[in-house]
Amino acid sequence: MPSLQCHFCGAPVAIGEPIPRDGECESCGHDLRCCRNCRHWDPRYNNECAETMADPVEDKTRRNFCEYFYLNRAPFAAAAPTQAHESDARSKLAGLFKGAPPQESGTREKRGKLLGDRPPSAKRSDALERLDALFRKKSDPENEKKADE
Repeated sequence: MPSLQCHFCGAPVAIGEPIPRDGECESCGHDLRCCRNCRHWDPRYNNECAETMADPVEDKTRRNFCEYFYLNRAPFAAAAPTQAHESDARSKLAGLFKGAPPQESGTREKRGKLLGDRPPSAKRSDALERLDALFRKKSDPENEKKADE
């Protein structure tokens, strides 16, 4: 196994170190001196860089002037699909609450059951009555008569 690999395609890198700024992979044409090929690249960090002194880089797949660049010697591993990661995270979250995973279908029916099946005008007048009852002064006899009716 070669000691230097492109972390986009996994092809061996024929260029020796130090990697020049304009170095490109012979196989896929991606820039070699980029954050994605650096040993400090880690998506878990704030700027996706484990080196705290490095300047932030906007595009991690393009060449840059980072002084801390060092070509990653870890074996090439293809990126896992993000959808599988997302579904795995959702199932773990559902497991935390001991419930079934949330389903997208039937949300309108659930909302109707939660909010009631009354027409919007009835809901509005009912809401206004509740607000009036909530903010009505207890000592006002005129309001007490309205409440009794």
